[in-house]
Amino acid sequence: MPDQHTHSAVEEHSPEAADQHMEHHSAHTGNAREQAMDHATHGATEHHDPQAHAAHSGHNHGGAHVDHTGHEIMFRNRFWVSLLLTIPVLLFSPMLQDWFGFSMPEFAGDRWIGSAFAIAIFFYGGLPFLQMAVPEVKNRQPAMMTLISLAITVAFVYSVFAVFAAPDSGFFWEMATLIDIMLLGHWIEMRSVRQASGALNELAKLMPDTAERITNGGTEEVPVSQLRNDDLILVRPGASVPADGRVEEGHSDVNEAMITGESKPVEKNPGDEVIGGTINGDGSLRVRVTATGEETALAGIMRLVEQAQQSKSNTQILADRAAGWLFYVALIVAAITIVAWVIAVGFELDVLERAVTVLVIACPHALGLAVPLVVAISTSQGARNGILVRDRLALEEARLIDTVIFDKTGTLTEGEFGVVNVATANGWDEDRALAVALAVEGDSEHLIARGIRRAAQERNLTPPAVNDFEAIKGRGIQATYEGRTVYVGGPRLLEMLESNLPDALSRFRDDAGTKGQSVVYLIDDAKPVAAFALADVIRQESREAVRRLHAMGIEVAMLTGDSEAVARAVAEEIGIDTYFAEVLPEHKDQKVAELQKQGKRVAMVGDGVNDAPALTRADVGIAIGSGTDVAIESAGIILVRSNPLDAVNIFELSRATYRKMIQNLLWATGYNVVALPLAAGVLAPIGILLSPAVGALFMSLSTVIVAINAQLLRRVQLAS
Repeated sequence: MPDQHTHSAVEEHSPEAADQHMEHHSAHTGNAREQAMDHATHGATEHHDPQAHAAHSGHNHGGAHVDHTGHEIMFRNRFWVSLLLTIPVLLFSPMLQDWFGFSMPEFAGDRWIGSAFAIAIFFYGGLPFLQMAVPEVKNRQPAMMTLISLAITVAFVYSVFAVFAAPDSGFFWEMATLIDIMLLGHWIEMRSVRQASGALNELAKLMPDTAERITNGGTEEVPVSQLRNDDLILVRPGASVPADGRVEEGHSDVNEAMITGESKPVEKNPGDEVIGGTINGDGSLRVRVTATGEETALAGIMRLVEQAQQSKSNTQILADRAAGWLFYVALIVAAITIVAWVIAVGFELDVLERAVTVLVIACPHALGLAVPLVVAISTSQGARNGILVRDRLALEEARLIDTVIFDKTGTLTEGEFGVVNVATANGWDEDRALAVALAVEGDSEHLIARGIRRAAQERNLTPPAVNDFEAIKGRGIQATYEGRTVYVGGPRLLEMLESNLPDALSRFRDDAGTKGQSVVYLIDDAKPVAAFALADVIRQESREAVRRLHAMGIEVAMLTGDSEAVARAVAEEIGIDTYFAEVLPEHKDQKVAELQKQGKRVAMVGDGVNDAPALTRADVGIAIGSGTDVAIESAGIILVRSNPLDAVNIFELSRATYRKMIQNLLWATGYNVVALPLAAGVLAPIGILLSPAVGALFMSLSTVIVAINAQLLRRVQLAS
């Protein structure tokens, strides 16, 4: 982000500003602009031991899913073992033998084979669910694990009872397949969540293990953990940058896509900042370390991704409550089912089977997965596109925004002077005029000189040979070109030389004045031959960002400390609906409040420092991180890049995320609304009955559908 001095200088758009800049011609200082960074502390990624899963309650199950590798392995192993143990249960089930017309060899105790293996499955495959239900019961917050445990326990007890009361019924096979399907559903869930949360692991892989530290005698290879601030390190071509730092020597292009989402390699020269974890290009760089370990930008990004994936949104809270309600609904429906069936047919095994099926159907796998998986995918999608979500509520509420306020300088504009228009006279063309002006300005670092130099570079112009440079205090600079004296300066230079502007340049000056642009002139032997209008250059992405916001039905406003003329010109050029000019930083939040009083839901996009009060006041605060500033406490969402299109991506991602959440919640709850009556046997008169195993299959199928639907969020195309 430009510092305060740069901002104030850029915002002086009066015609006299050109003359004021000329006074700095003699001070050709080449100091690079530094960016302020506030590195967040990296929160340690949670890793789970398989045994630790026993302490994982159903309440948490509906919330944060950060790293479920241990869970996934545990459920995978128990599923395959239980599946193998299920084979003899199925083969020795009298019911299945009767259905499929086969029989097993008879021997002493063969009737206990299926029961023994089924009991092993209950205590091996079902144990994790029982353990995870304990915290829910202790906290009096029944949820998914309580429901699952109740279902398999009832199925187990019923099976033990059935094998003695009706040996030929062979109900153990249904309990075994029920546990198998539940283990499979959990394995699929944990695998999906782990893949969605893989952004943290991928970020962690970016940082190399070792670094080359430069010493008096050459270089030494050291672990990255041993690097300290002010160490000088060598980053070879193709290597990863091991820590945040500032380039001391060398020139190269650095690939920052994995951190900022910037698709093109970024040129790095002495004085430029580099981010740990990015990939160096073809040049060697000597970098002075400015941050290591938990203070690096990458660590801060990882902390924010983890924080966002763990935070709960309003939709998540609703899902958690629904899971709790479903427990009581399941018990009530099961009780009603038992009473109704006992009244209808008396107390038979089928009555218990109906109740067991109700409890199985009610297991809220899909409900528990509906929101957490979408949260994990959306935050990782955002991080890959330079959008860091500090507050889940901010991303969720972004879909409701109808007005976006942009801070102008450094957000909609480059924050630096640039040539926005050129006019020529007396037979000169624009390229020749720019090339000569570039040569006269030399290596000056004042704002106008940099603007002219940037314009010339964009046109690939080569400066001609000039000599005899001489600064004219307060007016400009002169030099000798092809034996003639040429000048570059503002209105006061024209007064000194008593030069009159040709009609074309006079009209050009007047038009620039109405837009609040500064004008400098190229004068050849006292004759003005060219005029350059300079202003804070509008970013190329700004027009597209405003167009896309309008297409989404969102109004766009702009805040600036610039004059009315400058604000009006920028607003007209970009297509902004409302602008507020000459606003002091401490008054920006008042403008946000004005729009809110009109009933608008407002998002503020600013730099997070000067705009902190406005960011806090807004319904959604979006801070421009300028590459590495990832710890701005006043904003709920942080943009790594100063690209207004990324702000548009926030609203698109928010709307897509909410759609997926609602779709998943509707499917999960709708499934239970339809399935519970079927499980209770309301269609029994027409011969439709669901067994517990079939109920478990449908339950797991709903989980898979929810997981697949959430994965489709990855197909959302965000602008780069």
